[in-house]
Amino acid sequence: MKKRVLSVLATCALLLGLGMFAPATATAAPYCGLTWGSLPESATGMSSAQIKNLRSGRHSCFDRLVVDLQGDVSGYTVQYVSRVSQLGSGFTVPLSGAADLEILINAPAHDGDYRATFSPRHRTQAVNVDGYRTFRQVAFSGSFEGQTLIGLGVRARLPMRTFVLDGPGDGSRLVIDVAHRW
Repeated sequence: MKKRVLSVLATCALLLGLGMFAPATATAAPYCGLTWGSLPESATGMSSAQIKNLRSGRHSCFDRLVVDLQGDVSGYTVQYVSRVSQLGSGFTVPLSGAADLEILINAPAHDGDYRATFSPRHRTQAVNVDGYRTFRQVAFSGSFEGQTLIGLGVRARLPMRTFVLDGPGDGSRLVIDVAHRW
């Protein structure tokens, strides 16, 4: 009986001792402090603003696409889709990457006389994103009935966020950030 009690006490002491030296359980911190998701983001309303430019940037935790508008952007929808379809025709917009992000802006890329306010040299490569960690391709699909469609091919379905910034001047910017990883 004494041996059994000593054995149980030794086992308990061993387990308690190992617990003191075991690493503490770590809680996973979000990548770069980002708490974004991958669900659709949108704002309602039509805009008299016009698309002026597309540009991109690389950051340490995400890639960024910026849509410059002359005027205030009112409505947009940014969402992951199984395929981006052209406005009007429904034809597929082929994109590089494992995930397709559809950017629909309730603003045209032309003025009131239907003169283009934005017309990239190459619609399928509207912005050069070679060497980006997340972006694979930016395709300018065009405008139809007051809306403009941009397809963004990304490496994978990753967290993203969308927001609007004022300026410069009386313009505004629609900003789409896509994280490098979860």
